[in-house]
Amino acid sequence: MNDLEMALSEVTGEQTSSENPSGFAALGLRDELLKALSGLGYEEPTPIQREAIPAMLDGADLLGQAATGTGKTAAFALPVINGIDSDAKVEITALVLVPTRELAVQVSEAINSYGAEQRVRALAVYGGAPIQKQLQALKRGVHIVVATPGRAIDHLKRRSLKMDNLKTVILDEADEMLDMGFMEDIQTILDATPQERQTVLFSATMPPRISSIAKKYQTDPVRIQIGAAEAAESKKLIRQTVYMVNRAHKNSALGRILDIEAPGSAIIFCRTRTEVDELTVVMNGRGYRAEALHGGMDQAQRDRVMGRLRDGTAELLVATDVAARGLDVDTLTHVVNYDVPAAAESYVHRIGRVGRAGREGVAITLAEPRQKRLLQNIERLTKQTFEMSKVPTVADLRARQIEMTVEAVREALASEDLEDFNSVLHALKGDDTDRNIALAALKLAHVARGSVNDQVEIPDAWSGNNRDRKNNKHDRGDRNGRNGRNGNAKFDKKGPRKPRANGDTGYVYVALGKQAGIRPGDLVGAIANEVGIPGSDIGPIRINDKFAVVGVPEKSVEKVISALSATKVRGKQAKARRYTQ
Repeated sequence: MNDLEMALSEVTGEQTSSENPSGFAALGLRDELLKALSGLGYEEPTPIQREAIPAMLDGADLLGQAATGTGKTAAFALPVINGIDSDAKVEITALVLVPTRELAVQVSEAINSYGAEQRVRALAVYGGAPIQKQLQALKRGVHIVVATPGRAIDHLKRRSLKMDNLKTVILDEADEMLDMGFMEDIQTILDATPQERQTVLFSATMPPRISSIAKKYQTDPVRIQIGAAEAAESKKLIRQTVYMVNRAHKNSALGRILDIEAPGSAIIFCRTRTEVDELTVVMNGRGYRAEALHGGMDQAQRDRVMGRLRDGTAELLVATDVAARGLDVDTLTHVVNYDVPAAAESYVHRIGRVGRAGREGVAITLAEPRQKRLLQNIERLTKQTFEMSKVPTVADLRARQIEMTVEAVREALASEDLEDFNSVLHALKGDDTDRNIALAALKLAHVARGSVNDQVEIPDAWSGNNRDRKNNKHDRGDRNGRNGRNGNAKFDKKGPRKPRANGDTGYVYVALGKQAGIRPGDLVGAIANEVGIPGSDIGPIRINDKFAVVGVPEKSVEKVISALSATKVRGKQAKARRYTQ
Protein backbone atom coordinates (compact mmCIF):
# COMPACT_ATOMS: atom_id res chain seq x y z
CA MET A 1 0.00 0.00 0.00
CA ASN A 2 1.53 3.40 -1.02
CA ASP A 3 1.49 6.56 1.08
CA LEU A 4 -1.62 7.96 -0.64
CA GLU A 5 -3.54 4.73 -0.09
CA MET A 6 -2.47 4.65 3.56
CA ALA A 7 -3.66 8.24 4.06
CA LEU A 8 -7.01 7.44 2.46
CA SER A 9 -7.33 4.38 4.65
CA GLU A 10 -6.77 6.46 7.81
CA VAL A 11 -9.42 9.00 6.78
CA THR A 12 -12.13 6.59 5.65
CA GLY A 13 -11.40 3.57 7.79
CA GLU A 14 -11.41 1.58 4.54
CA GLN A 15 -8.79 -0.77 3.20
CA THR A 16 -8.06 0.30 -0.37
CA SER A 17 -7.14 -3.22 -1.23
CA SER A 18 -10.27 -4.83 -2.66
CA GLU A 19 -9.15 -8.22 -1.43
CA ASN A 20 -9.56 -7.84 2.33
CA PRO A 21 -11.71 -4.88 3.35
CA SER A 22 -12.34 -4.76 7.09
CA GLY A 23 -14.48 -2.97 9.65
CA PHE A 24 -17.41 -0.98 8.27
CA ALA A 25 -15.80 -0.93 4.82
CA ALA A 26 -16.44 -4.68 4.56
CA LEU A 27 -20.19 -4.05 4.83
CA GLY A 28 -20.39 -2.18 1.51
CA LEU A 29 -21.01 1.35 2.80
CA ARG A 30 -20.11 4.38 0.67
CA ASP A 31 -16.96 6.42 1.27
CA GLU A 32 -18.77 9.46 2.72
CA LEU A 33 -20.32 7.30 5.42
CA LEU A 34 -17.04 5.63 6.24
CA LYS A 35 -15.40 9.02 6.63
CA ALA A 36 -18.17 10.20 8.97
CA LEU A 37 -17.92 7.03 11.06
CA SER A 38 -14.16 7.37 11.33
CA GLY A 39 -14.57 10.94 12.53
CA LEU A 40 -17.02 9.75 15.20
CA GLY A 41 -14.53 7.16 16.42
CA TYR A 42 -16.35 4.08 15.10
CA GLU A 43 -13.94 1.25 14.34
CA GLU A 44 -15.63 -2.15 14.30
CA PRO A 45 -19.35 -2.91 13.72
CA THR A 46 -21.29 -4.62 16.48
CA PRO A 47 -22.87 -8.05 15.84
CA ILE A 48 -26.29 -6.55 15.02
CA GLN A 49 -24.66 -4.08 12.63
CA ARG A 50 -22.64 -6.79 10.86
CA GLU A 51 -25.78 -8.79 10.17
CA ALA A 52 -28.36 -6.06 9.59
CA ILE A 53 -26.51 -3.61 7.35
CA PRO A 54 -25.81 -5.97 4.39
CA ALA A 55 -29.39 -7.32 4.53
CA MET A 56 -30.87 -3.83 4.46
CA LEU A 57 -28.51 -2.72 1.70
CA ASP A 58 -29.89 -5.62 -0.36
CA GLY A 59 -33.38 -4.21 0.18
CA ALA A 60 -34.66 -7.09 2.33
CA ASP A 61 -37.27 -6.70 5.06
CA LEU A 62 -35.73 -7.33 8.44
CA LEU A 63 -36.94 -8.60 11.83
CA GLY A 64 -34.24 -8.07 14.43
CA GLN A 65 -34.15 -8.99 18.10
CA ALA A 66 -31.46 -7.24 20.08
CA ALA A 67 -31.29 -5.60 23.49
CA THR A 68 -30.87 -1.89 24.11
CA GLY A 69 -27.26 -0.79 23.73
CA THR A 70 -26.24 -3.23 20.98
CA GLY A 71 -25.93 -0.58 18.25
CA LYS A 72 -29.40 -0.86 16.68
CA THR A 73 -29.56 2.80 15.67
CA ALA A 74 -26.52 2.58 13.43
CA ALA A 75 -27.68 -0.84 12.21
CA PHE A 76 -30.77 0.64 10.54
CA ALA A 77 -29.61 4.24 10.01
CA LEU A 78 -26.44 3.54 8.02
CA PRO A 79 -28.11 1.53 5.23
CA VAL A 80 -30.83 4.18 4.90
CA ILE A 81 -28.30 7.02 4.70
CA ASN A 82 -26.21 4.99 2.27
CA GLY A 83 -29.06 5.10 -0.26
CA ILE A 84 -29.63 8.88 -0.10
CA ASP A 85 -28.38 10.98 -3.02
CA SER A 86 -27.45 14.36 -1.52
CA ASP A 87 -27.62 16.01 -4.95
CA ALA A 88 -31.21 14.90 -5.60
CA LYS A 89 -34.38 16.65 -4.45
CA VAL A 90 -34.85 16.50 -0.68
CA GLU A 91 -37.83 14.28 0.13
CA ILE A 92 -38.80 11.82 2.84
CA THR A 93 -37.20 8.47 2.01
CA ALA A 94 -37.44 6.83 5.45
CA LEU A 95 -39.73 6.92 8.49
CA VAL A 96 -38.51 5.70 11.88
CA LEU A 97 -41.16 5.08 14.56
CA VAL A 98 -40.02 5.14 18.20
CA PRO A 99 -41.90 4.92 21.53
CA THR A 100 -40.82 8.19 23.17
CA ARG A 101 -39.86 11.77 22.45
CA GLU A 102 -36.45 11.30 24.10
CA LEU A 103 -35.60 8.41 21.81
CA ALA A 104 -36.85 10.38 18.78
CA VAL A 105 -34.38 13.16 19.58
CA GLN A 106 -31.51 10.73 20.21
CA VAL A 107 -32.07 8.80 16.98
CA SER A 108 -32.43 11.94 14.84
CA GLU A 109 -29.24 13.41 16.32
CA ALA A 110 -27.37 10.17 15.59
CA ILE A 111 -28.64 10.09 11.99
CA ASN A 112 -27.57 13.71 11.41
CA SER A 113 -24.08 12.82 12.73
CA TYR A 114 -23.77 9.75 10.51
CA GLY A 115 -25.04 11.61 7.45
CA ALA A 116 -23.04 14.82 7.90
CA GLU A 117 -20.80 14.17 4.89
CA GLN A 118 -23.87 13.64 2.68
CA ARG A 119 -25.80 16.62 4.09
CA VAL A 120 -28.56 14.27 5.23
CA ARG A 121 -31.39 15.94 7.15
CA ALA A 122 -33.26 14.05 9.88
CA LEU A 123 -36.15 15.52 11.87
CA ALA A 124 -37.50 14.42 15.26
CA VAL A 125 -41.31 14.63 15.34
CA TYR A 126 -43.03 14.12 18.69
CA GLY A 127 -45.85 15.34 20.90
CA GLY A 128 -45.37 17.90 23.64
CA ALA A 129 -43.54 20.25 21.26
CA PRO A 130 -44.99 23.03 19.03
CA ILE A 131 -46.28 21.41 15.86
CA GLN A 132 -45.73 24.61 13.83
CA LYS A 133 -41.95 24.27 13.98
CA GLN A 134 -42.25 20.68 12.78
CA LEU A 135 -44.57 21.74 9.96
CA GLN A 136 -42.06 24.37 8.82
CA ALA A 137 -39.15 21.87 8.91
CA LEU A 138 -41.17 19.31 6.93
CA LYS A 139 -42.07 21.99 4.37
CA ARG A 140 -38.38 22.91 3.93
CA GLY A 141 -37.64 19.24 3.30
CA VAL A 142 -36.04 16.37 5.21
CA HIS A 143 -34.71 12.96 4.21
CA ILE A 144 -35.62 10.99 7.35
CA VAL A 145 -38.41 11.53 9.87
CA VAL A 146 -38.07 10.02 13.35
CA ALA A 147 -41.49 10.12 15.00
CA THR A 148 -43.56 8.93 17.90
CA PRO A 149 -46.74 7.21 16.61
CA GLY A 150 -49.20 9.77 17.98
CA ARG A 151 -47.50 12.78 16.39
CA ALA A 152 -46.97 10.87 13.13
CA ILE A 153 -50.74 10.36 12.99
CA ASP A 154 -51.25 14.11 13.56
CA HIS A 155 -49.03 14.93 10.59
CA LEU A 156 -50.72 12.33 8.42
CA LYS A 157 -54.07 13.98 9.13
CA ARG A 158 -52.60 17.37 8.22
CA ARG A 159 -51.04 15.88 5.07
CA SER A 160 -47.70 17.30 6.17
CA LEU A 161 -46.04 13.88 6.36
CA LYS A 162 -45.72 13.08 2.66
CA MET A 163 -44.73 9.47 2.09
CA ASP A 164 -45.26 9.10 -1.66
CA ASN A 165 -41.55 8.42 -2.18
CA LEU A 166 -40.94 6.56 1.07
CA LYS A 167 -38.59 3.62 0.61
CA THR A 168 -38.10 2.35 4.17
CA VAL A 169 -40.15 2.28 7.37
CA ILE A 170 -38.50 1.23 10.63
CA LEU A 171 -40.06 0.32 13.98
CA ASP A 172 -37.46 0.76 16.71
CA GLU A 173 -38.18 -0.80 20.13
CA ALA A 174 -41.39 -2.19 18.69
CA ASP A 175 -42.28 -4.16 21.83
CA GLU A 176 -42.24 -1.01 23.95
CA MET A 177 -44.50 0.79 21.47
CA LEU A 178 -47.00 -2.06 21.69
CA ASP A 179 -46.78 -2.10 25.49
CA MET A 180 -47.65 1.61 25.45
CA GLY A 181 -50.83 0.92 23.45
CA PHE A 182 -49.70 2.11 20.01
CA MET A 183 -50.80 -0.98 18.07
CA GLU A 184 -53.65 0.77 16.22
CA ASP A 185 -51.55 3.85 15.46
CA ILE A 186 -48.75 1.70 14.07
CA GLN A 187 -51.15 -0.19 11.84
CA THR A 188 -52.69 3.08 10.61
CA ILE A 189 -49.24 4.46 9.75
CA LEU A 190 -48.06 1.28 8.03
CA ASP A 191 -51.27 1.14 6.00
CA ALA A 192 -50.57 4.70 4.80
CA THR A 193 -47.07 3.88 3.50
CA PRO A 194 -46.41 2.76 -0.10
CA GLN A 195 -46.98 -0.95 -0.67
CA GLU A 196 -43.55 -1.31 -2.24
CA ARG A 197 -41.36 -0.45 0.70
CA GLN A 198 -38.74 -1.98 2.96
CA THR A 199 -40.10 -2.73 6.45
CA VAL A 200 -37.69 -3.14 9.37
CA LEU A 201 -38.63 -4.13 12.94
CA PHE A 202 -36.26 -4.03 15.89
CA SER A 203 -37.32 -5.29 19.31
CA ALA A 204 -35.58 -6.32 22.53
CA THR A 205 -38.17 -9.07 23.07
CA MET A 206 -40.29 -10.93 20.55
CA PRO A 207 -43.84 -11.35 21.90
CA PRO A 208 -46.56 -12.82 19.62
CA ARG A 209 -47.85 -9.35 18.73
CA ILE A 210 -44.54 -8.50 17.06
CA SER A 211 -44.76 -11.68 15.01
CA SER A 212 -48.29 -10.77 13.93
CA ILE A 213 -47.14 -7.35 12.67
CA ALA A 214 -44.22 -8.98 10.85
CA LYS A 215 -46.53 -11.51 9.22
CA LYS A 216 -48.93 -8.80 8.04
CA TYR A 217 -46.52 -6.10 6.90
CA GLN A 218 -43.28 -7.85 5.96
CA THR A 219 -42.30 -10.07 3.04
CA ASP A 220 -39.89 -12.92 3.75
CA PRO A 221 -38.00 -10.91 6.37
CA VAL A 222 -34.42 -11.69 7.24
CA ARG A 223 -34.49 -12.72 10.90
CA ILE A 224 -31.64 -11.66 13.14
CA GLN A 225 -31.39 -12.55 16.80
CA ILE A 226 -28.53 -11.19 18.83
CA GLY A 227 -28.87 -13.50 21.79
CA ALA A 228 -26.82 -16.46 22.93
CA ALA A 229 -23.15 -15.40 23.06
CA GLU A 230 -23.81 -11.67 22.79
CA ALA A 231 -26.45 -11.68 25.52
CA ALA A 232 -24.21 -13.80 27.73
CA GLU A 233 -21.35 -11.34 27.18
CA SER A 234 -23.64 -8.43 28.04
CA LYS A 235 -24.75 -10.16 31.26
CA LYS A 236 -21.10 -10.48 32.29
CA LEU A 237 -20.81 -6.70 32.11
CA ILE A 238 -23.87 -6.14 34.33
CA ARG A 239 -23.66 -7.16 37.97
CA GLN A 240 -27.24 -8.02 38.92
CA THR A 241 -28.12 -8.15 42.61
CA VAL A 242 -31.42 -8.56 44.46
CA TYR A 243 -31.90 -7.32 48.03
CA MET A 244 -34.85 -8.73 49.96
CA VAL A 245 -36.33 -5.80 51.90
CA ASN A 246 -39.57 -5.27 53.81
CA ARG A 247 -41.64 -2.36 52.49
CA ALA A 248 -41.24 -0.24 55.60
CA HIS A 249 -37.45 -0.24 55.29
CA LYS A 250 -37.06 0.31 51.55
CA ASN A 251 -36.02 3.96 51.68
CA SER A 252 -33.36 3.31 54.31
CA ALA A 253 -32.13 0.21 52.50
CA LEU A 254 -31.86 2.04 49.17
CA GLY A 255 -29.94 4.90 50.74
CA ARG A 256 -27.47 2.54 52.39
CA ILE A 257 -26.99 0.45 49.24
CA LEU A 258 -26.29 3.57 47.18
CA ASP A 259 -23.88 4.85 49.85
CA ILE A 260 -21.98 1.57 49.50
CA GLU A 261 -22.15 1.47 45.69
CA ALA A 262 -21.31 5.18 45.18
CA PRO A 263 -22.78 5.30 41.64
CA GLY A 264 -21.52 7.82 39.09
CA SER A 265 -25.11 8.30 37.95
CA ALA A 266 -28.17 6.07 38.29
CA ILE A 267 -31.80 5.66 37.28
CA ILE A 268 -34.19 4.49 40.00
CA PHE A 269 -37.41 3.04 38.58
CA CYS A 270 -40.63 3.47 40.56
CA ARG A 271 -44.20 2.38 39.79
CA THR A 272 -46.14 5.61 40.30
CA ARG A 273 -45.72 9.36 40.00
CA THR A 274 -46.39 9.78 43.71
CA GLU A 275 -43.67 7.28 44.57
CA VAL A 276 -41.25 9.11 42.25
CA ASP A 277 -41.88 12.48 43.91
CA GLU A 278 -41.65 11.06 47.44
CA LEU A 279 -38.46 9.10 46.81
CA THR A 280 -36.81 12.10 45.12
CA VAL A 281 -37.37 14.12 48.31
CA VAL A 282 -35.97 11.28 50.44
CA MET A 283 -32.81 10.90 48.34
CA ASN A 284 -32.17 14.64 48.27
CA GLY A 285 -32.54 14.62 52.04
CA ARG A 286 -29.85 11.96 52.22
CA GLY A 287 -27.44 14.23 50.35
CA TYR A 288 -27.86 13.00 46.78
CA ARG A 289 -28.61 15.31 43.86
CA ALA A 290 -31.81 13.61 42.70
CA GLU A 291 -34.26 14.64 39.98
CA ALA A 292 -37.77 13.32 39.27
CA LEU A 293 -39.07 12.32 35.83
CA HIS A 294 -42.66 11.23 35.18
CA GLY A 295 -45.61 11.74 32.90
CA GLY A 296 -46.97 14.65 34.91
CA MET A 297 -44.12 16.90 33.71
CA ASP A 298 -44.18 18.99 30.55
CA GLN A 299 -41.51 18.76 27.86
CA ALA A 300 -39.52 21.77 29.08
CA GLN A 301 -39.29 20.25 32.57
CA ARG A 302 -38.23 16.88 31.16
CA ASP A 303 -35.54 18.50 29.01
CA ARG A 304 -34.13 20.38 32.01
CA VAL A 305 -34.00 17.17 34.07
CA MET A 306 -32.24 15.24 31.32
CA GLY A 307 -29.78 18.08 30.82
CA ARG A 308 -28.86 17.96 34.51
CA LEU A 309 -28.35 14.20 34.37
CA ARG A 310 -26.18 14.33 31.26
CA ASP A 311 -23.95 17.19 32.46
CA GLY A 312 -23.46 15.59 35.88
CA THR A 313 -25.42 18.19 37.86
CA ALA A 314 -27.77 15.38 38.96
CA GLU A 315 -26.59 12.01 40.26
CA LEU A 316 -29.91 10.17 40.49
CA LEU A 317 -32.89 10.13 38.15
CA VAL A 318 -36.02 8.81 39.87
CA ALA A 319 -38.50 7.89 37.13
CA THR A 320 -41.51 5.86 36.09
CA ASP A 321 -41.13 3.29 33.32
CA VAL A 322 -43.16 5.28 30.80
CA ALA A 323 -41.19 8.49 31.39
CA ALA A 324 -37.82 6.75 31.14
CA ARG A 325 -38.51 4.68 28.03
CA GLY A 326 -36.01 5.29 25.28
CA LEU A 327 -33.53 7.18 27.48
CA ASP A 328 -29.92 6.73 26.44
CA VAL A 329 -27.41 8.24 28.88
CA ASP A 330 -23.76 7.30 28.39
CA THR A 331 -22.78 8.19 31.96
CA LEU A 332 -25.14 5.73 33.67
CA THR A 333 -23.41 3.25 35.96
CA HIS A 334 -26.38 1.87 37.93
CA VAL A 335 -30.03 0.94 37.38
CA VAL A 336 -32.22 0.41 40.44
CA ASN A 337 -35.60 -1.32 40.50
CA TYR A 338 -37.29 0.16 43.58
CA ASP A 339 -39.84 -2.65 43.09
CA VAL A 340 -39.70 -5.86 41.07
CA PRO A 341 -41.24 -5.05 37.65
CA ALA A 342 -44.66 -6.66 37.14
CA ALA A 343 -43.65 -7.60 33.57
CA ALA A 344 -40.42 -9.56 33.16
CA GLU A 345 -39.76 -7.82 29.83
CA SER A 346 -39.60 -4.47 31.65
CA TYR A 347 -36.66 -5.77 33.65
CA VAL A 348 -34.78 -6.55 30.43
CA HIS A 349 -35.41 -3.04 29.08
CA ARG A 350 -34.41 -1.38 32.34
CA ILE A 351 -31.06 -3.09 32.89
CA GLY A 352 -30.19 -2.67 29.21
CA ARG A 353 -29.40 0.96 29.97
CA VAL A 354 -26.10 -0.04 31.62
CA GLY A 355 -23.39 -2.45 30.52
CA ARG A 356 -23.30 -0.81 27.10
CA ALA A 357 -20.46 -0.42 24.62
CA GLY A 358 -18.20 -2.64 26.73
CA ARG A 359 -18.71 -0.61 29.92
CA GLU A 360 -19.52 -2.38 33.18
CA GLY A 361 -22.78 -1.62 34.97
CA VAL A 362 -24.79 -2.57 38.02
CA ALA A 363 -28.48 -3.55 38.24
CA ILE A 364 -29.99 -3.50 41.74
CA THR A 365 -33.48 -4.75 42.63
CA LEU A 366 -35.26 -4.21 45.94
CA ALA A 367 -37.73 -7.06 46.37
CA GLU A 368 -40.28 -7.73 49.05
CA PRO A 369 -40.68 -11.34 50.24
CA ARG A 370 -44.11 -11.56 48.57
CA GLN A 371 -42.55 -10.69 45.19
CA LYS A 372 -40.59 -13.92 44.83
CA ARG A 373 -42.89 -15.12 42.05
CA LEU A 374 -42.13 -12.01 39.98
CA LEU A 375 -38.42 -12.70 40.44
CA GLN A 376 -38.97 -16.25 39.20
CA ASN A 377 -40.69 -14.91 36.08
CA ILE A 378 -37.65 -12.76 35.31
CA GLU A 379 -35.28 -15.64 35.94
CA ARG A 380 -37.21 -17.81 33.50
CA LEU A 381 -37.19 -15.09 30.82
CA THR A 382 -33.51 -14.22 31.20
CA LYS A 383 -32.40 -17.83 31.87
CA GLN A 384 -30.36 -16.84 34.89
CA THR A 385 -30.47 -17.08 38.66
CA PHE A 386 -30.30 -13.91 40.70
CA GLU A 387 -27.58 -13.25 43.25
CA MET A 388 -29.47 -12.65 46.52
CA SER A 389 -27.77 -10.28 48.95
CA LYS A 390 -28.50 -8.96 52.42
CA VAL A 391 -28.77 -5.22 52.95
CA PRO A 392 -25.39 -3.89 54.16
CA THR A 393 -25.02 -3.49 57.92
CA VAL A 394 -23.99 -0.32 59.76
CA ALA A 395 -20.48 -1.79 60.03
CA ASP A 396 -20.41 -2.44 56.26
CA LEU A 397 -21.40 1.17 55.60
CA ARG A 398 -18.76 2.61 57.95
CA ALA A 399 -16.06 0.43 56.43
CA ARG A 400 -17.00 1.57 52.93
CA GLN A 401 -17.06 5.23 53.97
CA ILE A 402 -13.59 4.92 55.49
CA GLU A 403 -12.40 3.18 52.33
CA MET A 404 -13.66 6.03 50.15
CA THR A 405 -12.08 8.64 52.42
CA VAL A 406 -8.76 6.80 52.16
CA GLU A 407 -9.08 6.79 48.36
CA ALA A 408 -9.83 10.53 48.37
CA VAL A 409 -6.80 11.29 50.58
CA ARG A 410 -4.54 9.19 48.36
CA GLU A 411 -5.68 11.18 45.36
CA ALA A 412 -4.96 14.40 47.25
CA LEU A 413 -1.47 13.18 48.17
CA ALA A 414 -0.73 12.83 44.46
CA SER A 415 -1.71 16.44 43.72
CA GLU A 416 0.91 19.11 43.02
CA ASP A 417 -0.50 21.93 45.16
CA LEU A 418 0.03 20.42 48.63
CA GLU A 419 2.55 23.15 49.51
CA ASP A 420 -0.25 25.72 49.25
CA PHE A 421 -1.58 24.37 52.56
CA ASN A 422 1.73 24.45 54.41
CA SER A 423 0.70 27.72 56.08
CA VAL A 424 -2.27 25.91 57.68
CA LEU A 425 0.05 23.30 59.14
CA HIS A 426 2.36 26.08 60.44
CA ALA A 427 -0.57 27.87 62.08
CA LEU A 428 -1.58 24.68 63.93
CA LYS A 429 1.95 23.73 64.99
CA GLY A 430 2.09 23.66 68.76
CA ASP A 431 -1.68 23.26 69.19
CA ASP A 432 -1.36 19.48 69.23
CA THR A 433 0.69 16.59 67.91
CA ASP A 434 1.15 16.11 64.18
CA ARG A 435 -0.83 12.90 64.50
CA ASN A 436 -3.84 14.56 66.07
CA ILE A 437 -3.72 17.41 63.55
CA ALA A 438 -3.73 14.83 60.75
CA LEU A 439 -6.65 12.97 62.34
CA ALA A 440 -8.65 16.20 62.69
CA ALA A 441 -8.01 16.99 59.02
CA LEU A 442 -9.12 13.48 58.06
CA LYS A 443 -12.29 13.88 60.11
CA LEU A 444 -13.09 17.12 58.25
CA ALA A 445 -12.45 15.40 54.91
CA HIS A 446 -14.61 12.44 55.92
CA VAL A 447 -17.54 14.64 56.96
CA ALA A 448 -17.13 16.89 53.92
CA ARG A 449 -17.57 13.86 51.69
CA GLY A 450 -21.15 13.67 52.98
CA SER A 451 -20.70 10.46 54.95
CA VAL A 452 -24.03 9.62 56.61
CA ASN A 453 -24.08 8.86 60.33
CA ASP A 454 -26.42 5.90 59.90
CA GLN A 455 -26.68 3.82 63.07
CA VAL A 456 -29.93 1.89 62.59
CA GLU A 457 -29.71 -1.75 61.53
CA ILE A 458 -32.19 -2.78 58.83
CA PRO A 459 -34.01 -6.06 59.61
CA ASP A 460 -33.23 -9.05 57.44
CA ALA A 461 -36.36 -9.64 55.33
CA TRP A 462 -35.34 -13.27 54.79
CA SER A 463 -35.88 -14.07 58.46
CA GLY A 464 -39.02 -16.16 58.77
CA ASN A 465 -39.72 -15.88 55.07
CA ASN A 466 -37.12 -18.09 53.50
CA ARG A 467 -39.40 -21.11 53.46
CA ASP A 468 -40.28 -23.51 50.72
CA ARG A 469 -42.73 -21.89 48.27
CA LYS A 470 -45.30 -24.61 48.95
CA ASN A 471 -45.56 -23.36 52.54
CA ASN A 472 -45.39 -19.65 51.74
CA LYS A 473 -48.68 -17.87 52.56
CA HIS A 474 -47.74 -14.95 50.32
CA ASP A 475 -47.63 -17.27 47.32
CA ARG A 476 -50.79 -19.25 48.12
CA GLY A 477 -53.10 -16.67 49.67
CA ASP A 478 -53.17 -16.40 53.43
CA ARG A 479 -55.83 -17.44 55.90
CA ASN A 480 -57.58 -14.10 55.57
CA GLY A 481 -58.33 -14.81 51.95
CA ARG A 482 -55.72 -12.51 50.39
CA ASN A 483 -54.72 -13.83 47.00
CA GLY A 484 -52.16 -13.23 44.29
CA ARG A 485 -53.05 -13.39 40.60
CA ASN A 486 -53.26 -17.17 40.86
CA GLY A 487 -54.59 -17.25 44.43
CA ASN A 488 -57.42 -19.23 45.97
CA ALA A 489 -60.26 -17.02 44.76
CA LYS A 490 -61.99 -18.80 41.84
CA PHE A 491 -64.09 -17.85 38.87
CA ASP A 492 -67.31 -19.46 37.80
CA LYS A 493 -68.85 -18.94 34.38
CA LYS A 494 -70.28 -15.57 35.34
CA GLY A 495 -67.27 -14.16 37.13
CA PRO A 496 -65.30 -14.54 40.34
CA ARG A 497 -66.92 -16.35 43.18
CA LYS A 498 -67.50 -14.34 46.28
CA PRO A 499 -64.47 -14.29 48.60
CA ARG A 500 -64.87 -15.65 52.10
CA ALA A 501 -66.73 -13.41 54.51
CA ASN A 502 -63.53 -12.35 56.23
CA GLY A 503 -61.68 -11.87 52.92
CA ASP A 504 -60.11 -8.58 51.83
CA THR A 505 -60.25 -9.01 48.04
CA GLY A 506 -62.53 -6.70 46.07
CA TYR A 507 -63.36 -6.89 42.36
CA VAL A 508 -63.29 -4.24 39.66
CA TYR A 509 -65.23 -4.45 36.39
CA VAL A 510 -63.37 -3.01 33.37
CA ALA A 511 -65.34 -2.37 30.16
CA LEU A 512 -62.57 -3.69 27.90
CA GLY A 513 -61.98 -7.32 26.93
CA LYS A 514 -60.46 -9.69 24.41
CA GLN A 515 -61.98 -7.80 21.48
CA ALA A 516 -59.90 -4.78 22.54
CA GLY A 517 -56.77 -6.94 22.73
CA ILE A 518 -56.64 -6.76 26.54
CA ARG A 519 -54.34 -9.23 28.29
CA PRO A 520 -53.81 -9.87 32.03
CA GLY A 521 -50.43 -8.13 31.85
CA ASP A 522 -52.07 -4.96 30.51
CA LEU A 523 -54.38 -4.74 33.50
CA VAL A 524 -51.67 -5.61 36.02
CA GLY A 525 -49.34 -3.01 34.50
CA ALA A 526 -51.99 -0.28 34.43
CA ILE A 527 -53.07 -0.86 38.04
CA ALA A 528 -49.53 -1.28 39.37
CA ASN A 529 -48.28 1.86 37.61
CA GLU A 530 -51.20 4.12 38.45
CA VAL A 531 -52.10 2.96 41.97
CA GLY A 532 -48.84 1.45 43.21
CA ILE A 533 -50.28 -1.95 44.10
CA PRO A 534 -47.65 -4.73 43.75
CA GLY A 535 -48.37 -7.08 40.85
CA SER A 536 -48.44 -10.00 43.26
CA ASP A 537 -51.46 -8.42 45.02
CA ILE A 538 -53.50 -8.14 41.82
CA GLY A 539 -55.75 -11.02 40.82
CA PRO A 540 -57.45 -13.23 40.01
CA ILE A 541 -58.19 -11.84 36.54
CA ARG A 542 -60.87 -12.96 34.11
CA ILE A 543 -61.12 -11.50 30.59
CA ASN A 544 -64.24 -12.01 28.44
CA ASP A 545 -64.79 -10.75 24.92
CA LYS A 546 -66.13 -7.35 26.01
CA PHE A 547 -65.08 -6.91 29.65
CA ALA A 548 -62.66 -7.97 32.33
CA VAL A 549 -62.90 -8.51 36.10
CA VAL A 550 -59.86 -7.95 38.29
CA GLY A 551 -59.30 -8.82 41.93
CA VAL A 552 -57.50 -6.18 44.02
CA PRO A 553 -57.13 -5.51 47.75
CA GLU A 554 -60.54 -4.37 49.05
CA LYS A 555 -59.12 -1.20 50.55
CA SER A 556 -57.81 -0.14 47.10
CA VAL A 557 -60.94 -0.78 45.01
CA GLU A 558 -62.04 2.86 44.80
CA LYS A 559 -58.50 4.04 43.98
CA VAL A 560 -58.25 1.44 41.21
CA ILE A 561 -61.64 2.45 39.76
CA SER A 562 -60.64 6.11 39.78
CA ALA A 563 -57.20 5.46 38.27
CA LEU A 564 -58.45 3.13 35.52
CA SER A 565 -61.28 5.49 34.59
CA ALA A 566 -58.74 8.29 34.11
CA THR A 567 -56.27 6.34 31.99
CA LYS A 568 -56.06 4.25 28.84
CA VAL A 569 -55.30 0.56 28.54
CA ARG A 570 -53.73 -0.47 25.23
CA GLY A 571 -54.70 2.92 23.83
CA LYS A 572 -58.40 2.66 24.78
CA GLN A 573 -60.29 4.53 27.46
CA ALA A 574 -61.00 2.21 30.35
CA LYS A 575 -64.37 2.56 32.11
CA ALA A 576 -64.35 0.87 35.51
CA ARG A 577 -66.75 0.22 38.37
CA ARG A 578 -67.05 -2.11 41.32
CA TYR A 579 -67.95 -5.64 40.26
CA THR A 580 -70.89 -7.20 42.09
CA GLN A 581 -72.68 -10.50 41.43
